[in-house]
Amino acid sequence: MLIFENISLALSGLKSNKTRTLLTMLGIIIGIASVIAVMTVGNSMKNSVTSSMEGMGVHNITVGIKQKSSTRETTESGMTFRAGPRRQTLSKEDYITDDMMEQILSEYPNDIKAFSLTESVGNGKAKYRNLSANVTVTGVNDGYLTANDLTILSGRLFTEKDQKEGKKTAIVSDKFCENIFDGNPDRALGEQITVVLNNKYYHYTVVGVYEYEESAASFDMSSSEDVATQLYLPLKTAQEQNHNRNGFSQITIVASTETDVTAFLETVETYMNRRFYGKNENYEISAFSMESMVSSMTEMLSTISIAIAIIAGISLLVGGIGVMNIMLVSITERTREIGTRKALGAANSSIRLQFIVESVVICLLGGVLGILLGLALGLFAVRVMGYEGSPSVSSIAVSALFSTMIGVFFGYYPANKAAKMNPIDALRYE
Repeated sequence: MLIFENISLALSGLKSNKTRTLLTMLGIIIGIASVIAVMTVGNSMKNSVTSSMEGMGVHNITVGIKQKSSTRETTESGMTFRAGPRRQTLSKEDYITDDMMEQILSEYPNDIKAFSLTESVGNGKAKYRNLSANVTVTGVNDGYLTANDLTILSGRLFTEKDQKEGKKTAIVSDKFCENIFDGNPDRALGEQITVVLNNKYYHYTVVGVYEYEESAASFDMSSSEDVATQLYLPLKTAQEQNHNRNGFSQITIVASTETDVTAFLETVETYMNRRFYGKNENYEISAFSMESMVSSMTEMLSTISIAIAIIAGISLLVGGIGVMNIMLVSITERTREIGTRKALGAANSSIRLQFIVESVVICLLGGVLGILLGLALGLFAVRVMGYEGSPSVSSIAVSALFSTMIGVFFGYYPANKAAKMNPIDALRYE
């Protein structure tokens, strides 16, 4: 009951000195607003980056060939020298082969959903009659199409026969159709297009049209007509065009949804190096996953946000000192009031509680205004940057708690000074 009475007294005192109260709270407002704004922007950026990277496949494990690091070797004569890879280009025995993938799948059938394989053919220009469009030609297998979850608007994906026989079929984007087929995906089906790659002409029949995702493309200053979209071929078709019969320098393993990607990544890397590359003097297998990259990126952005928030929070200390200063002034002004209360039998604890509550009320009001201002600034900044607003609930809760702690911490000394005041001296004070 006494606390509510003190809160009422504190609010009455603050109303009677509105300008002084506002100036006192200004440091708290600015400090809290800075922290909330920074954390809101950081949280929004983190969620946006995480969402974008997760869309690229958190269950995907990229396995690639890399040169073995140089090692220090000692000869029989005692001479030490640096030994490294003796070969700079991959030979046939260095590549990842279909046989290797079959053995990996046989070893871990429950952890692997598919192998996503690609063969880059290059950038070129697709032509149909007197129209053209820029394309990036890539050969893909069924696992790639499954892993990337292409949305087919018209037609079909590659059939088993397309993949096995290396048919001259192609899947193009709806943006491609805008440039060549008047934006009509159905009109593109069955039509033969000519693609110029390295001054060579290749002819493909369009069998499917997929939905082009603008967000998946990198920023480009070119007009929409000049943007190069992916043109997919059956994997074997692309390999035959590249005269590649060796295998793959990089593959992607699509892990099952229940698989611990981070743990399985290390398992696959160890298994392949031991089973297939143990005797290879020049190359070894290295694996990484989007999940580990997402985790690292999230941790880095969180650390940066917290570091900036701590720097911004220094102004809270300045605000706290301002609160202490104004409380000391308030006690000086109300010396006779304090003396009267003590003369009437008020305990030291009651006097102390009154001024601590007043200090906490000032800081809490400043904290609430700071939170509202910080949210407004943070959401405005996020909107300008083009991200989806995502306020940090934890930072709001911490800020409210921190405001209370500042009120108690910086209000205790003035309150304790008031509580220890001699009532006779206080009543004599002019």
